[in-house]
Amino acid sequence: MLNLDVEKFWKDEETAHAENCFSKNAVQVALGIRMSDECVFAELGEEGQPWGYTPPDRRYELNCRYNEKAVKIVGRPLLAERKPTEAPKGASKMQIPGYKQIGEIFGGRYEFDGNTTWLKGTMNDEDDLKKKLDEVDALVADREAFRRFVLPADWDEKCRAVYETYGRRPGQFTHIRGPVTLATSVYGTENLLFLYYDDEPLFTRFADTIASVVEAYIDLFITESGHTQENFRHGFSFADDDSNLMTPDMYKAFGYRVLDRVFKKAAPNPEDERYQHSDSAMGHLIPLLADFNLTGCNFGPTVTVQEIRKYMPKTRIDGQLAPFTFMRNNEADIIAEVRRDCEAAKENDLRGLNLTTAGSINNGSLLTSMRVVMAAIQEYGRY
Repeated sequence: MLNLDVEKFWKDEETAHAENCFSKNAVQVALGIRMSDECVFAELGEEGQPWGYTPPDRRYELNCRYNEKAVKIVGRPLLAERKPTEAPKGASKMQIPGYKQIGEIFGGRYEFDGNTTWLKGTMNDEDDLKKKLDEVDALVADREAFRRFVLPADWDEKCRAVYETYGRRPGQFTHIRGPVTLATSVYGTENLLFLYYDDEPLFTRFADTIASVVEAYIDLFITESGHTQENFRHGFSFADDDSNLMTPDMYKAFGYRVLDRVFKKAAPNPEDERYQHSDSAMGHLIPLLADFNLTGCNFGPTVTVQEIRKYMPKTRIDGQLAPFTFMRNNEADIIAEVRRDCEAAKENDLRGLNLTTAGSINNGSLLTSMRVVMAAIQEYGRY
């Protein structure tokens, strides 16, 4: 077992994230792992739904107990402790209301299966798709109709109450699951992939409509958040796990088209956040994604730091520890992967590595494994 000086680690960690993890003043590779709410169940031996609903009182109690353990093992509390309070009279009317999500624009339904929520599609063939795209294009062209469709009837009233009481406005629209994952969800994976070969113009039209919808959401929530087109917070991110299913030519005709338009609108400046998460075998698409000068990325565990760096020398890499390696809690395997990535980041002093999992941190990942990662960074990740 590797030794760990916990206090020294956290002191060195203070500068590790500077300049997007590229700072020459950093003395060690940055640690991106801060665990997640779902990890409390296995860690504490408690029953629960990691991806489902946990009542606020129980969540507070679990997170407090987890943090007590975290301080002992890794030296820091990690999870938010939001103490439930008795809601003031009428508080139910003082929350930013929900609104229709992008999948619903394309006829999809969000369904909870008892564990997590899935987007289910209603389109089965090209005729269904053409009809839906006609409807969506018309809706997006009429921004007032789009606003009425997306926002609930009591939106203005409830948002006004929240603002007058708490001074809060709705947030901007800065993230979607990703164009390919959205399309496979609402139209079907095989349907989408075959469409490229059967009707490429319809394939690219589908992408262009997705881009138009995202732009419409961005515009809508720039206004609803109290900003203007000349003064809003820049940045956008995608979580597009299914993009790896496409060849580079297919992706250039679909996902790339959407990212190009959205990043130009929402993140036009070099310093603006442009982020892509795709925890899958993304290596064949990295040369295309490099065109967007991403500020951060999180790709699948089969993609190496060297492979990313070849095309993205200035992109922060959030990875590349395999989530299942972390979740299996095998010390030797964790050390081997962390050492591999640390040495890759130190090669030619490339830096820019934020060492975390190449994907989600899942229930079953233990605090002792986080401590192993910290020790391996301290041993092998010093610049």
